[in-house]
Amino acid sequence: MLQEMPFDKVTVSALVSRCEISSNTFYYHYRDIYDLLDAWLNGEKKAICSSSDAWYGILKRILHKMQENPRIVYHVFDSITRERVEKYIFSTEEEAVYRFVKKQTEGMAVSEEAVKAVSNFCCYSLIGFILKFVWVRMDMDVDSSVDMLHAIVDGMIGQIPNLP
Repeated sequence: MLQEMPFDKVTVSALVSRCEISSNTFYYHYRDIYDLLDAWLNGEKKAICSSSDAWYGILKRILHKMQENPRIVYHVFDSITRERVEKYIFSTEEEAVYRFVKKQTEGMAVSEEAVKAVSNFCCYSLIGFILKFVWVRMDMDVDSSVDMLHAIVDGMIGQIPNLP
């Protein structure tokens, strides 16, 4: 249905009718339509990501998948709050970015607090990066753009010991 219409136009009654299930069956599995959206997005994320992947590899696959499905992206993106989008992006990348920063700082005299601060900064940067990606109609070279972002993050991580 997301190929056909914005998310805010999808209703439980239309969905259960199309799936030929009862609304009781729907509500047995999901609290509401947003719960279903979260479950679907988490399934997509699981299909794209693995816990051992670096954040930039995950990001490349996510952005390529978005480019392959622009109608779905804009039907969802234009129908939900920016806060919900940001929360989803942050939760998607947070652990992978933290692992990356932690690994890059092994053997350096860097506090856990600094690692968390840099990880959070990187996650917020990723939110801005992804929002801009959507705003420019996903018209960018994903691989070179993410590679550049990766280089910036690497450079910043290399400066952590020099931070006050």
